[in-house]
Amino acid sequence: MVTWQGINEFVAVAETGSFTKASERVSASTAHVSRQISILEERLGARLFLRTTRSVSLTAEGKVYYQHCRVLVEGLKDAETALTDLREMPKGTIKLTAPVTYGEQVIMPLVIEFMAQYQDVNVEVVLSDKPLDLVETGCDLAVRLGRLADSSLIAKKLATRKMIACASPIYLTERGTPHTLSELEHHNCLCGYREYWRFRENGTERNVRVSGSSAVTVGLHSVMQRRRG
Repeated sequence: MVTWQGINEFVAVAETGSFTKASERVSASTAHVSRQISILEERLGARLFLRTTRSVSLTAEGKVYYQHCRVLVEGLKDAETALTDLREMPKGTIKLTAPVTYGEQVIMPLVIEFMAQYQDVNVEVVLSDKPLDLVETGCDLAVRLGRLADSSLIAKKLATRKMIACASPIYLTERGTPHTLSELEHHNCLCGYREYWRFRENGTERNVRVSGSSAVTVGLHSVMQRRRG
């Protein structure tokens, strides 16, 4: 099994030519550095350094080992730097979905403002009144209307909306004004992906099916917006 034990200390000694200077680089005692090198040499079954009272130099095996370890240590530094840069300046792609109307009126202005601030972030927006599966569609964020069905999702309330049932004066003149919820099935009701309208009657929620023969189905609208660098 590959282990990192002693690698940082070994590279530090190889590059500084001193156990004392290496200990300063890795923020450890000289004894710790020496002990880690000894453990590393024992594990490898090879002598990595030639030690004298005045100098420390790499052996032939040590030079070969150093060339490989140097790449590993630099790669690790690059990986840590990449994460630091990512935290300081966001990069990558964000994909989100939102209802059409709310998305156009509220979400898109915020997206445009966000893109202007973080120009290295690519944003994809899918506007649809039908709830999309976040895993299946690869969406990172979703703005949903109504109650959260999947309790495994982390949700935060953004706003409160109030819906009303309404009709144009011309329609009411031609078709009459309904006085009870049960009369809605005889009217031309607009419905989307749901087959019902939700009402609160005497303090209790009630779903009234409106997708009968007189219903007018509104097709779902999907839009994807992508920012190109």
